[in-house]
Amino acid sequence: MTTADAFETPDLMLALPEIWLLAMACLVLVVDLFSKDRDHTPAFWLTQFALVSTAVITINLQWGVDATTFSGTYVADDFGTILKVAALGLGFLGFAYSRDYMRDRGLLTGEFYMLSLFAMLGMLVTISAHNLLTLYLGVELMSLCFYALVAMDRDSPRASEAAMKYFVLGALASGMLLYGMSMLYGTTGSLDLATIREAAATLEDNRILFLFGLVFMVVGVAFKFGAVPFHMWVPDVYHGAPTPVTLMIATASKVAAVGLFLRLIGEGLEPLIADWQQMIVILAVLSLLVGNTVALVQTNIKRMLAYSTFNHMGFILMGLLAGAPGGYGAAVFYAVTYAMTVAAAFGVVLLLSQKNFEADQLTDFKGLNERSPLYAFIMLLLMISLTGIPGTVGFYAKWLVLKATVEAGFVWLAVLAVAGAVVGAFYYLRIVRLMYFDKPEGAGPQPSGSGGFRAVLTLNGLAVLALGIFPGALVAICMAAFAP
Repeated sequence: MTTADAFETPDLMLALPEIWLLAMACLVLVVDLFSKDRDHTPAFWLTQFALVSTAVITINLQWGVDATTFSGTYVADDFGTILKVAALGLGFLGFAYSRDYMRDRGLLTGEFYMLSLFAMLGMLVTISAHNLLTLYLGVELMSLCFYALVAMDRDSPRASEAAMKYFVLGALASGMLLYGMSMLYGTTGSLDLATIREAAATLEDNRILFLFGLVFMVVGVAFKFGAVPFHMWVPDVYHGAPTPVTLMIATASKVAAVGLFLRLIGEGLEPLIADWQQMIVILAVLSLLVGNTVALVQTNIKRMLAYSTFNHMGFILMGLLAGAPGGYGAAVFYAVTYAMTVAAAFGVVLLLSQKNFEADQLTDFKGLNERSPLYAFIMLLLMISLTGIPGTVGFYAKWLVLKATVEAGFVWLAVLAVAGAVVGAFYYLRIVRLMYFDKPEGAGPQPSGSGGFRAVLTLNGLAVLALGIFPGALVAICMAAFAP
């Protein structure tokens, strides 16, 4: 074996998005260290620049490419590009919405930006991982940063409790994921997903050990989705964490979870589709049932959105279990549009929150139309989109997933999902009733926030409306990413 055969020179340009984001995160850390600005303005603008520039680099270097580097441990392709740009865009929205909230509570620090950027880096590594070790490193980098972010408000017992639950249960899920990976390595002798896929296709010996590894990895992936029955952490973390951190966990991390599934299960274990489909069906059914029933009785909007997340994760899992390009494209479209819609919903919550006041009760939305017709209208758009009413982007997302599910032969599951969507209409449209038909208790919380915050939130809400009217371009992009 020659030296050239033994060592492959990595293509650093292919992995430039991750390298650039890492460099920018370190720059944010150093600049904030020497900055005297109490509002951490340089760190904010550098962070936003880092996210936008990374997205531009990703599109320019990785769209239309299908290549690996770093000895096959890193892959760049179209669907990875879509998920990366979506995660970076959601991070941009999260920072734009969070600045006033974090400053009013004394939580606006350089560490908030730095940890969030490293969490984004973990998402990007996860989405482009083509090796079990790289995949695990990306997942853990993202998770460890989120554990710290949830506990940022050290004076809040609720936040500390949420962070501890998240850490303990997350460590358990990571252990299961790692244990499953070790079984695959023990069976195949390789960490490379392409090699594992080839071994799974010709598997004869050690099939039981391979399937045990599959079970443990599905459990680890389900935890990252927050799918039932591995959902115990979700309501407490959504409720206890600072709302901007909740926004990022509820949006960008779900996009990364789709990437984790597609790399690990959809690609690496695709030959075992008959086995993992059965597990995903169970997760989807339980998520649809528990999410819709428990969300009905919530009075806190963060907990309501947490439980309703299970319903939406059930829809995403339905697209993924189809195991076909159409199902994968539908799942990616659903994840991206759902995350964008939920980001705007949390943006409205942050808009109404003020110093020493959290606008996280449903009653806080009473009479919002009288105080702010614009943001009541935006919240109306978001709620009907999450419900899946025709004419909204949520309807198209659900329709694509249901179509893929029926084509895969799971007609009964599609019927169950439609029934669940009808139940979901009750708790989403309840907020619409409160905004337009109920009188506020007292003056009610007034919309606050800077002009930039309001402008981004307005554009975010209108983007949900625009995608509901003209969904074709985004649908085509998501489907093209999985075209044979």
